[in-house]
Amino acid sequence: MLSYLGHTDRICICDCGLPIPDGVERIDLSVRPGLPDFLTVLRIILKDMYVESYYIAKEIDKSPAILEGIHKLLPDVQECILSHDELKQKTEGCKAVIRTGECSPYANIILQAACRF
Repeated sequence: MLSYLGHTDRICICDCGLPIPDGVERIDLSVRPGLPDFLTVLRIILKDMYVESYYIAKEIDKSPAILEGIHKLLPDVQECILSHDELKQKTEGCKAVIRTGECSPYANIILQAACRF
């Protein structure tokens, strides 16, 4: 799926509770609660994806370890903060939503692809 992304295309990595809109490709990795966790999936995706910006919900501050992990993995990438409802609406424009087994609240991110050159 990553090989089909063009500049400004978006994908979402989400916790096990985020609703996924009809019509958006669903990649459900969840095996059981907590497996795989959000940060592991994000780390793996970032090995093969150039990201120019990302979107998170302001409510993610309720999961400080997740927020800290995002900042460590994407230190020089533009961060865009939305409400949780706005983030859910933005998933409608994603090429795919990757569901993890993460159970931390608001552990969701939308990654916007950068140009590789």
